[in-house]
Amino acid sequence: MKFDKKYIDTRITCIWVIASIVMIAIVAKAVYTATVQRDKWKAVGEVSVSDTTDLPAARGNILSSDGQLMASSLPDYKVYIDFLSGVEYHDSAYTENGEQKKKRVFNAEQTAKRDSMWLVNLDSICSGMADIVPIMSKEEYKDYLLKGIEKHSRYYDLTPRKVVNFIQFNQMMKLPILCEKNRYKSGLNIDPRNNRNKPFGSLARRTLGEMFGAKDSARSGLELAYDSILRGEPGKSHHKKVLSKYLNIIDKEPVDGYDLVSTIDVSMQDICESALREKLHELNASMGVVVLMEVKTGDVKAIVNLQRYDDGEYYEARNYALAALMEPGSTFKTASIMVGMDDGYIHPHDIVNTGNGVCPMYGSLMKDHNWATRGGYGVIDVTQILKYSSNVGVSKLIDQYYRSQPEKFVEGLHRIGIGQPLGLPFNGAANPKIRMPNDTVHYWSKTTLPWMSIGYETQIPPISTVTFYNAIANGGKMVRPRFVKRIEKNGELIEELPVEVIKPMICKPQTLKNIQEILEKVVNDKDGTGKKAGNPYFHVSGKTGTAQVSYRKGSGASEHLVSFCGYYPSDAPQYSCIVAIRHSYYVASGGGQAGVVFSKIAQRIYSKIITTDLNRAKDSTAVFVPEVKDGNVIAAQYVLGELGLKAKGGLGYEWGKASIDGNNVGFQQVKISDNVVPNVYGMGARDAVFALETRGLRVRMRGKGKVKSQSIAAGAKIVKGQTVMLELN
Repeated sequence: MKFDKKYIDTRITCIWVIASIVMIAIVAKAVYTATVQRDKWKAVGEVSVSDTTDLPAARGNILSSDGQLMASSLPDYKVYIDFLSGVEYHDSAYTENGEQKKKRVFNAEQTAKRDSMWLVNLDSICSGMADIVPIMSKEEYKDYLLKGIEKHSRYYDLTPRKVVNFIQFNQMMKLPILCEKNRYKSGLNIDPRNNRNKPFGSLARRTLGEMFGAKDSARSGLELAYDSILRGEPGKSHHKKVLSKYLNIIDKEPVDGYDLVSTIDVSMQDICESALREKLHELNASMGVVVLMEVKTGDVKAIVNLQRYDDGEYYEARNYALAALMEPGSTFKTASIMVGMDDGYIHPHDIVNTGNGVCPMYGSLMKDHNWATRGGYGVIDVTQILKYSSNVGVSKLIDQYYRSQPEKFVEGLHRIGIGQPLGLPFNGAANPKIRMPNDTVHYWSKTTLPWMSIGYETQIPPISTVTFYNAIANGGKMVRPRFVKRIEKNGELIEELPVEVIKPMICKPQTLKNIQEILEKVVNDKDGTGKKAGNPYFHVSGKTGTAQVSYRKGSGASEHLVSFCGYYPSDAPQYSCIVAIRHSYYVASGGGQAGVVFSKIAQRIYSKIITTDLNRAKDSTAVFVPEVKDGNVIAAQYVLGELGLKAKGGLGYEWGKASIDGNNVGFQQVKISDNVVPNVYGMGARDAVFALETRGLRVRMRGKGKVKSQSIAAGAKIVKGQTVMLELN
């Protein structure tokens, strides 16, 4: 076919002319908009763009020394409903009391349509809400939501006075209307909040710290001390109206916070808390403190602060270990004798006549604890003075050598580190208060020096006392207590926090050797006051303390403050520890009360770190079959396979009941329904929690080992969100 060239050229010319006209029109319109209409569109742009808002960064986690999660942020939600979302409106002018006003008038037809949508789905929504968030029954939910619909509320709380967790929120988003992806259509207004979750409950709660609820603002502890690291950097966003729709435009992405790897060991923390709590209940004590520290690094492996409440139970309330200024009592005598030895005045075998245990000093009587029952200690040497914790012996020595130069004694206390501010990052951490003779605030009398030498008229936080004893155990090197080992992000090391040396040597080498030998005798000699803190498997070194402290200022009442501070094993110290208990029990004994707690802690922790070659004890003719818990059959079979053992059954199903017959392990299938509460009796904690929580139940546990009882009977209908209490043994 032959084309007419003229025809083709004409068409091309027409297209080119039309395109040129369109292009000229576009340019003209752009110029017109940018010049003539510039102010108009600038004003529109300013109206359609909202103020910049912050995008919160995810707060970093706090981990234990072995990587277990101790504090993390989990999202909680408040859900509100706008019952007029998507309904068009106009502003109507009216006059009231001669004043021109405006009111918003909504489209009646659209309002009725939206009300109808809610009423049609109300039964399904209320039934689901009663199951997911059981704060009200189905009928109560219906009455509650009807009020919101009738009032046409624009910010109606779907779960009044209740914050829902992540699981509940996701289940709610499957209900009618709420499941709409278009939030403009559903009317949902979601207020996410960060809930700081502590998987180990109250363990080390005061040290980890608290948050100010939904504001994600740090309040105390590690949360506050390292807030800038944990918090991260918030991002920025703004809303912009584009083609009648509002878009959320991100200007800057948030940078999530870093994770802290703390020095706390969860199992050691549990050991310390259990041992202390048991003794507090026995004495009906008002409060107790334990600090466990690693000698070489100063790492705080456990820190317990328990206070009795009106219900008779003990809770972590205030960080007494760091913030409470206490009269240290006889644990301070070690520091007094160390100063005298370091100054060359006192030697281990110097003799002191303590008489009948009562010594007049400047118009007051200094007494030993046995003055009334045994008539004092008579003539004893310096080693025995500390071993028996003789008030008369220590005060006579210090008064003899320092009465004319008391400032030298106080300077010596600072020199050896007992008065050293530790510079801890915690808000409210206290510094030792040791008076000086020229102090214009506190009166210095002739009795001040002798009473100061035995631990009165001074105030020392427990963390400072244990840091001093830790230095004795560490060959004289005083290290700063460390609570955070390193900073990580997504498991990668960002920064390693070093061990900080406060004093390379707190005293002369011979002084240190003398003190170490005496402290070992305090515990390990039969007549030492610290013998109750001892252990049959290894030697412990330390010193007891007993003081009388005022209770409720102005009331005239007093309590006993008993303590023991020391370290173990004596020959190669690994851990130092202080136990302090305040009580009004009729008998007060630093060794018999605080020392007993120290002994339990030391033995339980030492048993954790002993390693032996089990192959030496293996009987090659015997087959060891471990105890197998009920629960996940697949996991149990894997472990048995790794041990070289075979299991019968367990194919084709997940849950089973284990039985042992001689050297054989068998499994019998257990069927678990999704609609009824499963029977978790005999299961281990992990399997029991998994079986219950995957079915929408919450779990709380007491004890260790296998499940021996469950608060909601097996076979009961599942009500999602209910809590099941498990007892383990």
